[in-house]
Amino acid sequence: MAEPVVDVHSAAAEQAAEIATARRDILRIATAGSVDDGKSTLIGRLLFDSKAVFEDQYAAIERASRGDYVDLALLTDGLRAEREQGITIDVAYRYFSTPRRTFILADTPGHVQYTRNMVTGASTADLAIVLVDARKGILEQSRRHAYLAALLRVPHLVVAVNKMDLVDWSEEAFAAVRDEFRAFAAKLEVPDLTVVPISALRGDNVVTRSDAAPWYDGPALLEHLESVEVAGDRNLTDVRFPVQYVIRPQSDAFHDYRGYAGTVASGVLRSGDPVQVLPSGRTTTIAGIDGPRGPVEEAFAPMAVTVRLADDLDVSRGDLLCGPEGAPEVTQDLDALVCWMADEPLRPRQRLAVKHTTRSVRAVVREVVHRLDVNTLDREQEAGELGLNDIGRVRLRTTQPLFVDDYTHNRATGRFILVDEATNATVGAGMLVPH
Repeated sequence: MAEPVVDVHSAAAEQAAEIATARRDILRIATAGSVDDGKSTLIGRLLFDSKAVFEDQYAAIERASRGDYVDLALLTDGLRAEREQGITIDVAYRYFSTPRRTFILADTPGHVQYTRNMVTGASTADLAIVLVDARKGILEQSRRHAYLAALLRVPHLVVAVNKMDLVDWSEEAFAAVRDEFRAFAAKLEVPDLTVVPISALRGDNVVTRSDAAPWYDGPALLEHLESVEVAGDRNLTDVRFPVQYVIRPQSDAFHDYRGYAGTVASGVLRSGDPVQVLPSGRTTTIAGIDGPRGPVEEAFAPMAVTVRLADDLDVSRGDLLCGPEGAPEVTQDLDALVCWMADEPLRPRQRLAVKHTTRSVRAVVREVVHRLDVNTLDREQEAGELGLNDIGRVRLRTTQPLFVDDYTHNRATGRFILVDEATNATVGAGMLVPH
């Protein structure tokens, strides 16, 4: 996060409105599905048809293409290993814009052994696109990724039934996939599901509506992405502001300035509002809020700001500002669903570091309660440990208290990562669940 600059030369209302508009128009997307369902081709098509590909980029992939058509998947499959194997391994991020919205696309792996990468890509997504090959129907990996998207509380899910041109745009083939997926999604309590028939290779129903499917009366994929409403998905009620950095310029111009920089996790901060500081529990009011280009009257997720308090309290990195009402739970006992990302299994009594918002503590694994079978949704109660790419319920005890919410209530303060202190490698991602 860039350090907020203390500057008083910008109109607060204009600044807040400008930031609000920019934040509202960003949509974070994660794509998922089985191997060879066409995820990378779809992203390449979106980039190409939205004019987000430079001429030299297009010329390069045209030369690298092996078949009798330009392989747009090469726009995202940039790793040599991926090109050799024909699968996506890493999470490839791409950015593009239309007049209506800015998009951040994460092309996540389809292969089962890279489930951890899919979790990484979808953890911050507003919308997930699960591709399904119209010829094959819904496969085990399709269900796995839909379940992971639901588990990560991605609020919007799109099923793109791809390669419709290979089934002659059969309405029956599309309806079979749509109805089966809707039945499966009902078990996952997916709040918003949209099913679109497409051909990523030929561009049908990707950016514009296609005449190939006269029986389909819904929007093209990009039309839906441009219009889906995500502002209501954010928690604007519970104030959560993890302190990342204490700003003390100690200059002649700002001799007594003390500000607390960070990114708003949820809720709305306003000048004059009462706040509580955790872990001390002391209360005060907000004296002012400074943005990157000057003071603002209010701040909301995910704005990066510096908050000034009316009283001189002891506040440091890792502390949390919250509203006096509806404060998070202060606890050293974590009960969470953990996706394990390391080769060595997660076992009871293992010691790890926990990174939660801006706070880092040490922890010990008290118990592996169960392991989830993401294909059948069954719980394996006698698992005892979590292997690579496994997801299970784990209980941990931390050396210092954390300020947490359930993940279903607040994605920002309800998640954490696990770090191996010996190697400093991220080995797990956790989502807090009710005790």
